[in-house]
Amino acid sequence: MALVAVCAGYLLAPMGMAAVNVAIPALAQDLQASAVKVAWLPTVYILSNVAFLLPVGKLADMYGRKRMYVGGLILNCIAALFCTFSSNIDVILFWRFVQGIAAAMIFGTGVAIVSSIVPDQKRGMALGIVASCVYFGLTLAPALGGYLTELYGWRAVFFFQVPPIVLLIGFILLYLKGEWRHAVKGRYDVYGTFIFVAFTTSLVFGLSFITELQGFLMFVLSLLLLAAFIYHQSQQSHPLIRVQLFRENRLFSLSLLTSFFMYGSNFALLFLLSLYLQFILGYSPSHAGNILLLQALAMAIIAPFAGKLADRFNSRIVATLGCLGVALGLVVLNFLDMHSQAEQVGVGLVVVGIGFGLFSTPNNKAIMSSVSSDNVGIASAAMNLGRTLGNLVGMSLVNVMVIYFIGDAIISELVKNELMLTVSMALKMSLLMVCLACVGSSMRGKNVL
Repeated sequence: MALVAVCAGYLLAPMGMAAVNVAIPALAQDLQASAVKVAWLPTVYILSNVAFLLPVGKLADMYGRKRMYVGGLILNCIAALFCTFSSNIDVILFWRFVQGIAAAMIFGTGVAIVSSIVPDQKRGMALGIVASCVYFGLTLAPALGGYLTELYGWRAVFFFQVPPIVLLIGFILLYLKGEWRHAVKGRYDVYGTFIFVAFTTSLVFGLSFITELQGFLMFVLSLLLLAAFIYHQSQQSHPLIRVQLFRENRLFSLSLLTSFFMYGSNFALLFLLSLYLQFILGYSPSHAGNILLLQALAMAIIAPFAGKLADRFNSRIVATLGCLGVALGLVVLNFLDMHSQAEQVGVGLVVVGIGFGLFSTPNNKAIMSSVSSDNVGIASAAMNLGRTLGNLVGMSLVNVMVIYFIGDAIISELVKNELMLTVSMALKMSLLMVCLACVGSSMRGKNVL
C-alpha cells in the first residue's frame, strides 16, 4: 500500500509541474506577462522547493513521513485551485511558490517511506518503479497540458491536478496504516531553518540579477549564509543535516554532487524547448507537448531496468553511462537553429531520456544505501536537495540569459532572434554541466553499492 501511495503521488505531482511548462506561452499572452515574470514561473516553484526540503525531511523523520506526505498533497491541491482562478501573474507566482513547498513535502518524504519498507537488496528495483512513475507523469504532462490548453485554456492545466490528488488522499487515509519516524524525536533546529531559507532565497535573486550591483551583492550574501549554515549545523547536536557526513562519506557526497550537475543541466530544457517549438518553429501547444513527452517516455521505460542493473552491478558504471548518454543528446540539441525540424528535437530528447533513465535510479540507490536506516528521511531530503538545487541554479542562470537577451519585452514572434540566442546559450550551459557530472560520477570509487 505504501509503494502504491508513493508511486501515485510521484505520478501526479510531476504532471502538475511539467504540464504548466506547456501552458506558459498561453498564460503569458493571456495575462500580458513580461519575459522576466514568465521566466520566474518555474523558478519560484523550484526556489520554495529547495528552501523547504531539508526542514521537511527533518520534520518527517521526527513526526512521521506519511503525515508530511499527505500534508504536501493537501497543500498542492489548495495552491492549484488558487492558480486556476487567478487573473494576475503576481498572484500565480505566489501560489506557485506554495506549490513548491507542497512538492518538497511530497518528494522529500516519498523515497524515505519506500526505503523504510524495502530491504536493501531489493531497493534498486523499488526505487526504479518509483522513478518510472515520476517519468510517466512527466511523459503524460506535456501532451495533456497541450491538449488542455488548446481545448479549455491554461487554467485547466492547474485544475486537472485536483480531482486525482483528492482521490489519492482518500486512499491513503483509508488504506495506508501505520507511520514511519525516528524512535527518538530530538530537537528541531529553528535557527538553521531560517539561515537555510535565507541562503536559498538570496542565491536565487542573486543569480537572477547578477548583472546588476544589488544582484551581485545578494549572491555574495548567499555564499556567506551558506558558510554560516555549514558552521551552525556542525555545532548542533540535532542538526537539519549532519554536514560531517559529506566529508566522511565519499559515496554520499559525490553522488549528490553528480545529481546537482545532472539536474541543473536538465530542468530548463522543457521550459526552453516549449518556447522554442511554439514561438520559433510555430507549433501548437498540443504538437509541442507531443514532442516534449519523448524525453520522459524514454526515461520511464529505462528506469526500472536501470534499477535492476543497480541491484546486480556497480552503480557507478551504470550511472556514468547515463551521464554520457545525456551528454550525447545535448550535443544533438546544441545544433538547433531557427530552421531546424521537429525530428531533431525529438531525437535529442529521446537520447537525453535514455541517459537520464540509466543515471537516476542507480544514483538514488547509491545515496539511500550509503546511510543508516535512522537517517533515510534526511538522506531522501538531501537527495532531493541535490536535485532541486541543481534545478534552481540551472533555471536561475537561464533567467540571467532571458533578462540579458530579452529583458522586459513580451515574449512573441517579435523577439525570435533574441529567444533563439537564449536557447542556444542555455543548451551550451547544460552540456557543460553534464560533462562535470560525468567526472563526478566516475570518481565515486570502485566499490559503489
